[in-house]
Amino acid sequence: MNDLGLLAVNLITGVCVAGAAFAIRPGYGQACDLVENDLTERLRGLRIGPRNVRRWINLWAGLIGATFVCLWLALDSFPLGVLAAVAMAAGPWYIVRRLSVRRRDKIEEQLADAMVTFSSAIRAGLSLAQALEMLAKDCPRPINQEFQQIVGEYEMGKPLERTLTEAKERLKSENFLLFAAALLASRESGGRLNEAVERIAKSVVEMQRLERKVRSETAQARKSAVYMAMVPPVILILYAFVTPENVTLLFNTLPGQLILCAAVVLNVVAYLWALRIMRADI
Repeated sequence: MNDLGLLAVNLITGVCVAGAAFAIRPGYGQACDLVENDLTERLRGLRIGPRNVRRWINLWAGLIGATFVCLWLALDSFPLGVLAAVAMAAGPWYIVRRLSVRRRDKIEEQLADAMVTFSSAIRAGLSLAQALEMLAKDCPRPINQEFQQIVGEYEMGKPLERTLTEAKERLKSENFLLFAAALLASRESGGRLNEAVERIAKSVVEMQRLERKVRSETAQARKSAVYMAMVPPVILILYAFVTPENVTLLFNTLPGQLILCAAVVLNVVAYLWALRIMRADI
């Protein structure tokens, strides 16, 4: 009787899950569209060909669902299953976003030197296109990739104004926005382009100096945030050796699982919040 009752519960659960999956199918398609568009844009920013993104999203969604079902049914841990599913859903997006932000910050750091080189090339008598081509050849990665795309599109016949506008939309950099504005203004109304670029480069260098100073002043605080985020799991491991029966209750009982999930969520939120507060914004 107990086996029949368990079979009936599992059957009802499966039917409910299947019905819920069928009901949320339109919403799932819209969510996949949003995730696909966001990942495609970020992957293009990382110079990674966004091929078969929808297929990988579906495969990852299936893996998330399988993990959730295993933790829920096999281990009888619904809260931990939800927590694992949320972590798996947010993990790849967070990694791609961090890589994209790191590449953009690297471009910001290299842009001042690139503008100084560009100004020197203009002063030496090179044309605008020749100066941009020199940047595409001589600048380090990753900023040279952006100049290579600008030069390549321009050589294929696309107007320079359009290539610079698309680069501004692609990079979303305030410093590059000033640089592109100086180039476009020079093409439209003339003027001493090298002097304008030099002034922009000096202001960018000063802002970068201030940002580095702020980062150096908050370096110890950022390390403290990392240590604080590592303390709860370390304490949990120590308690597992001291009082294993109490730690077992966190994984085997529903109240314990809820407490454990709440602790994990609060720990992650506190860490991200601390990093947000200490982020340099000049």
